[in-house]
Amino acid sequence: MADERAKRRLAAIAVADVVGYSRLMESDEAGTLAALKDRRKTILVPVVRVHEGRIVKIMGDGVLMEFASAVNAVMAALELQEKMAEANRLLSEDRRIFLRIGINLGDIIDEGADVYGDGVNIAARLEALAEPGGICVSAKVRDETYGRLALAFEDMGEHSLKNIANPIRVFRIADGAGAATAGLSLSLPDKPSIAVLPFTNMSGEPEQQYFSDGITEDIITELSRFRSLFVIARNSSFQYRDKAIDVRRIARDLGVRYVVEGSVRKMGSRIRITAQLIDAVPGNHLWSERFDRGIEELFDVQDELTQTIVATVTGRLEDAEIRMASNKRTDSLLAYDCLLRGIRHLRSFGADDNRCARELFEQAVALDPRYALAHAYLALSLLVENHYGSASDAIKQRALDIATAAVRMDPRDSRCHTFLGQVYRFRDEYDLAISHLERGVELNPNDATGIVHLGGVLGISGRAEEGIELARRAIRLDPYVNFAWATLALCLYFVRRYDEALAAYRKLGRDKTVWQMAREAACLAQLGRLEEARAQADEVLRRKPDFSVQAEMPHYKDPLDAEHLREGLRKAGLPE
Repeated sequence: MADERAKRRLAAIAVADVVGYSRLMESDEAGTLAALKDRRKTILVPVVRVHEGRIVKIMGDGVLMEFASAVNAVMAALELQEKMAEANRLLSEDRRIFLRIGINLGDIIDEGADVYGDGVNIAARLEALAEPGGICVSAKVRDETYGRLALAFEDMGEHSLKNIANPIRVFRIADGAGAATAGLSLSLPDKPSIAVLPFTNMSGEPEQQYFSDGITEDIITELSRFRSLFVIARNSSFQYRDKAIDVRRIARDLGVRYVVEGSVRKMGSRIRITAQLIDAVPGNHLWSERFDRGIEELFDVQDELTQTIVATVTGRLEDAEIRMASNKRTDSLLAYDCLLRGIRHLRSFGADDNRCARELFEQAVALDPRYALAHAYLALSLLVENHYGSASDAIKQRALDIATAAVRMDPRDSRCHTFLGQVYRFRDEYDLAISHLERGVELNPNDATGIVHLGGVLGISGRAEEGIELARRAIRLDPYVNFAWATLALCLYFVRRYDEALAAYRKLGRDKTVWQMAREAACLAQLGRLEEARAQADEVLRRKPDFSVQAEMPHYKDPLDAEHLREGLRKAGLPE
């Protein structure tokens, strides 16, 4: 006993594991082994050496590393993920190698060149909680590195880990090089790429924020129509609102070369919009302008901004698309104002907000009965307010009538087709849903929302592989959108890639719906991790005690897909 105590010491342990190792080996055993050998030699060994660690052992698809300090371990893990992501950029998606890494600071016991003990076991359990390209750490590691490294830690709560007596508080490193883009490479696209940051509200009235947001979103939408550009979606660019972050960092985070930023000041019947276009690679300003106009000229200013940006970035204008982008939305600024207010409420998701949104869209339609986009949003709001597929047949029919009218009024507006496609999807009319969603994406190839909805409908229509491709495309356009990760997970489950589906669900953090939690439990069950699956099922029932597979089961075009999900849910212990 005295000899064992002499060998016990404190160390930082990092465990890394290759995601989807069995799939990679099945696809190309020789190529996978050669790639892993090369990355050990050119990436793993040098990184561990630079950060004064040692490789304790390599275990097939995993590696156990020891470091003298938590800071060294985290720095090594970050560099390892960054260099793995860089190496992946040269490979096709099916050959990319991603790691999960877990780090713990705790007691270990030496046994020759090997180490063991709870310090090692906890690191291994943390690795399993990380997403592909991500890093999870214990609270001890977080406390040791907090303030010493410029990192953001996301609290994942306490977890009961297998064979560990007490719950462990887990943190995810939000700044990990691969974590934000698991499964993706954020190298620059093969065409000019741009992000429009939320324009600053300079009106001195916080309640006018919806107006500057609406103008920003309209500029994003109009830019998105140009096939010559790659445009980051609203959801991701709006993550940087009111944050003092260098535009070069934002461009790197989003994988774009150009950034637009500006401000809006509304002064009675006048409006002032300033805008500047920045080439974020060298950090140069390419163009800036200030527009002082009457409020009635707002749409002309937006069109001028869009055309100038496209001309500056691509060096030419696409005449047909310029004409499409210049179509007037409405002649009624009051109707436009109602639309912007409605959109703001619709994105708040509360029951009162949903009702307010629908009422504002109804007002916009009353003010301008030919306002196609107001009709489209009204149709969508009816579904949202009445819980989508759970809406009554009468509500679904009204939504269909309104959305169909919107498409008739403006067949060139992508959102009109996208919202009509969603209505058809919740009426279980899958082929019509796909047809209109495809038309929406054709009209606006940069619309991440339309792309992910198309991917979801393909997924539930027996075309999950196509759904996976579209979900990944949407995530590249909008790295911060939760719905795309949920759609990716849904499609991955259908093709039985359960470990990847589980990682995608975990990208949702704590914001999962009950059904997303249930699907996560099904993934765990299909992977044979029954203890974790049942714990997740218990949490589902805690949040919704009357949950039952039969009552809650969503609709799928192929009954075999429904049975496949039902099987996983039952394995997890959820009641039939």
